[in-house]
Amino acid sequence: MCSLSLSSLLLVLLVLCFSGVSSADTVNPTIKGKGYRLVSIEETPDGGLLGHLQLIQNSKVYGPDIPLLQLYVKHETQDRLRVHITDAQKQRWEVPYNLLPREQPPSLTQTIGKTGKKPITVSEYSGSELIFNYISDPFGFAVKRKSDGQVLFNSSSDPKDPYGELVFKDQYLEISTSLPKDASLYGLGENSQPHGIKLYPNDPYTLFTTDVSAINLNTDLYGSHPVYMDLRNVGGQAYAHSVLLLNSNGMDVFYRGTSLTYKVIGGVFDFYFFAGPTPLGVVDQYTSFVGRPAPMPYWSLGFHQCRWGYHNLSVVEDVVENYKKAQIPLDVIWNDDDHMDGHKDFTLNPKNYPRPKLLAFLDKIHSIGMKYIVIIDPGIGVNTSYGVYQRGLANDVFIKYEGEPFLAQVWPGAVNFPDFLNPKTVSWWGDEIRRFHELVPVDGLWIDMNEASNFCSGKCKIPKGQCPTGSGPGWVCCLDCKNITKTRWDEPPYKINASGLQVPIGFKTIATSATHYNGVLEYDAHSLYGFSQSIATHKALQGLEGKRPFILTRSTYVGSGRYAAHWTGDNKGTWEDLKISITTVLNFGIFGVPMVGADICGFYPAPTEELCNRWIEVGAFYPFSRDHANFYSPRQELYQWESVAESARNALGMRYKLLPYLYTLNYEAHISGAPIARPLFFSFPTYTETYGLSTQFLLGSSVMISPVLEQGKSKVKALFPPGTWYSLFDLTQVINSKQGKYFTLDAPLHVVNVHVYQNTILPMQQGGLISKAARTTPFNLVVTFPAGASNATAKGNLFLDDDELPEMNLGSGYSTYVDFYATVSQGRVKVWSEVQEGKFALGKGWVVEKVSVLGLDGSGGTSALEVDGNPVTSVSSIELSVSEQKYLKEAEDGETTKSVMVDVNGLSLPVGKNFALSWKMGIKA
Repeated sequence: MCSLSLSSLLLVLLVLCFSGVSSADTVNPTIKGKGYRLVSIEETPDGGLLGHLQLIQNSKVYGPDIPLLQLYVKHETQDRLRVHITDAQKQRWEVPYNLLPREQPPSLTQTIGKTGKKPITVSEYSGSELIFNYISDPFGFAVKRKSDGQVLFNSSSDPKDPYGELVFKDQYLEISTSLPKDASLYGLGENSQPHGIKLYPNDPYTLFTTDVSAINLNTDLYGSHPVYMDLRNVGGQAYAHSVLLLNSNGMDVFYRGTSLTYKVIGGVFDFYFFAGPTPLGVVDQYTSFVGRPAPMPYWSLGFHQCRWGYHNLSVVEDVVENYKKAQIPLDVIWNDDDHMDGHKDFTLNPKNYPRPKLLAFLDKIHSIGMKYIVIIDPGIGVNTSYGVYQRGLANDVFIKYEGEPFLAQVWPGAVNFPDFLNPKTVSWWGDEIRRFHELVPVDGLWIDMNEASNFCSGKCKIPKGQCPTGSGPGWVCCLDCKNITKTRWDEPPYKINASGLQVPIGFKTIATSATHYNGVLEYDAHSLYGFSQSIATHKALQGLEGKRPFILTRSTYVGSGRYAAHWTGDNKGTWEDLKISITTVLNFGIFGVPMVGADICGFYPAPTEELCNRWIEVGAFYPFSRDHANFYSPRQELYQWESVAESARNALGMRYKLLPYLYTLNYEAHISGAPIARPLFFSFPTYTETYGLSTQFLLGSSVMISPVLEQGKSKVKALFPPGTWYSLFDLTQVINSKQGKYFTLDAPLHVVNVHVYQNTILPMQQGGLISKAARTTPFNLVVTFPAGASNATAKGNLFLDDDELPEMNLGSGYSTYVDFYATVSQGRVKVWSEVQEGKFALGKGWVVEKVSVLGLDGSGGTSALEVDGNPVTSVSSIELSVSEQKYLKEAEDGETTKSVMVDVNGLSLPVGKNFALSWKMGIKA
C-alpha cells in the first residue's frame, strides 16, 4: 500500500506552482571555479597514496569552500580502485561503516607531511588492472584501464567544457568527468526512464529517496543508487566498467552525452572504480564490494498475489481457492494493511482477521507448501494503549526533533519513526517482529513507505479533533503543522531537483534537521532509511527460526540486495508502464538487487483485459512475480478474465517448469552478483544493436523473453543476436540468426515468445500449481547446439539445496551442484554430468527422465544408444525419437539449414550421481 494518489495530486499542484521553473542545471548553474592544487602526496603504510589539496580561489556561491582537503587513493583489489576526498581538518558525514562494511581511510592528519614519508614525485599510481593519474595544479585525476589504455574517468576540465574544476563546500560538492560520445551508460537510479535502459543525455538524474509514484518519469523515486556502468565498443571489442560514488546525500547527476557532473549537497567524494571489462565482471566486482545478493527461498520464485483491499479473511480464502479452480499457479498470498487493527504495525484486526481463523487458514496453506506475507510500515502509531509504541518510547528508539520524537502522519494517523541507526532500535525491532511472529507465523515481511514517507511536512502536533477523521482518503494531512525553514539543513543553498520540481528536501518526509542516534542528521542519512530498516528486519527474521529470510522493500540503497528483494512501487495500468517496467527491473540487476519485479497489471487504475494478458506474459518472467492492485481499483486477480487466466496458465506454466533454472540463477547471483534478468548486451556485448534494447530481456545467459508491449498487436518484432535460437514452447521451432537481425514473430493474445540460445543445457521440471509440488517432479534437460552442427559443445548447471537454510552454499551436506556437458563430434552425441555433493539430491530422489538434443544434423538416423557405458537393448523402456525442426525464414534469407531434435525418453538417471548418455547419428564428420 502506498500514497500514490497523494503523490500524483501533489505533483499536479506543484507543476502549476513551479510552471515557470526550468531545469535544475539552469536554475543551479555549474560553478566554474579554479579548483584545488595538490600540495603534498606520499605513500601510506598500506600501499595507498595520501595527499593534500589546497584551495586556489574561494567562491561564495553555495557557501564558502573548504580550504584544505585530504586525498586518499588505494588499489583495494586487482580490479577495484578507491579515490576518497574529504575535509582534511574536520570529520565529515559518510555512509556508516557498520552499515556498509569497508576499509577505513587514514585518519585526518591535519598537517601536511605529518607522516614523515618521502613525498612521491611521479604522477601515476598503477595497480593490476587500473592506473590512477593526476595533475597537480589545478588538481585533476584520471583512471585508466591498464590492458587497453582507455580513460575511464577524467576529472580535469578544459575552458570549453560545460563544467569546471573540483568544488568542495560544506553543502555543495561538484566533480565531473569527460566521456567518449559513443559510450553507453546505465544505472543512476531509481527512476522511471521513458527512453529505455540507456541513460539519455540531458534527462535529469536526481538521487534522493522519495515516495513519489513510479508513474512520474525522470524523477527521484524510492531508491538511491549512485552507480553507473559504462559500456564501450572499441574496434569491435566490448569494454565495460563501473563507477560508484558512495555518498548518501541528495544529488543531481547531469549526463550530457560527452560528460557527467555530480552535484551533491553533503558528505564526501568516495569513488570506487570497477575495471570490468565484461558487464558480468563489473557486477561481480561491484557486489563483491557492496554485498552479494541475498539467497532467496525456492517458494519466493513462485507466483505471488496481493491487493490493498482484501477486507477480511474470507476474501483471502476465496482468492486462494479461485486460483486453484482456475488452475493458475500460486505460491504466496499477501496482505496489505487490511489485516491490521487500525493500520497499526504488528497487530491483527480482531473482527476481520480473527486470530483463530487466520491460524487455521495458515495451517491449511502451509500444509501444501503455500506461504503468507504481510506488510509493515515504519511509522509507529502514537497511541498510549499500543504496546509497540509504549515499548518503543521506553527504549528511546525514535528519531528526534528538538529533543522529542519527530511527529509525522502515515496510515495509523500520528506516528513516530524508529531510528534504525540506533542499536537499541534494532533490538527493539527484532523483539517486535518476534512477538508478531508468535501471534501470526508469517513467512516473510514486506517493508513499505520507508523512504520515509510522511503525509505531512514540517513540525507537527496532534490537533484536538480526530486525526485522521475516518472519512475521505487516509493520506490527507490532518496534523497541525508548520514549515521548518530556520536551518541550513532544511533549506540548503543548492536545491536538488527533488520530486522533479525542486521541492524542499523535507517535503512529505522526515524533517532534514531531525536527528538520529549520536546526533546524525536526517539531512545526511535520509536515503539510508530503507536500507537500515532492511538490515534490521533481516537480522530479526534470521534470528526467529534460523530460516532463510524473505523481505520485500520499497526503498533501497547501495548494498540493499544483500538483505532484500524489491518491487518497483506504484505503477500504472498502462502500456507505457508495462514497457518501462522492463528497464527498471534490468537496472536493479545492475544495482546488485536481482530479485525484483513490478506490480503485474499495474497498481492502479483498472487495466484493460488485453493489457493484463500482455502484462502477465512479461511478469511471469520477472525474477519477482507478483500481481498487486490499489484499494480503489477493481479486482484484477488473474482469474478475473478467462482470457487472462489462459495467458497466465501458459506463461506461469513455463515459469514453473523453469524454476530449477531460476533457482540456479538465484545461486549464481548470490555467489557472483550475476543478475537473474539481464539486458541482452550481458551475453552479446560486442553486438551493439543490443546496447539500447529495452523491450526484450534475458533470464540468465541464454533464455530470451520477447513480449508484446503495444496495444492491438498480434505480432512482435524481436532482435535475435547472432546464433541459433529455439522456442521453449515448441522446441521444433528454430530461428537461425546468422549475422544477428530482427525477426517478426507471431504473438496472438495468449502467446509470449521465449527462446533458448545455442550451446546451452537447460534443466527443467514438469511444473505444477505450487513450487513445492513442482519441485518433486522429474527433470528433463534441453540441450541446444548451433543449427545443423556436426561438431559443437553445450553446457549448463543446476543448484539444489534445502531452501530453508539461511546460507546458500556447497559443503553443508544439504546441497548439490551439477555441471552438465554435451558434445557432438564425428557422428557421436554425448551428454553427461559431473556432480558435487550428490548426497542431498540422491536423498530427494530427483531423476532425469528425458533429454532433448536440438540442432543436430538431420542427414541420418540414430543408433548405438549407451547409458553409463552400457548398451541399451530393445527391451528397455528407454526410447529415442527424432523430429524435424522448422525454421522461421525472412524474405531475404537464403537457403535454410536443416536439423533435427532427438528426444531420449524413459530415463531414470539420478540427479545426484554422475551419468553419461551417448548415441551415434548419421552426421558427416
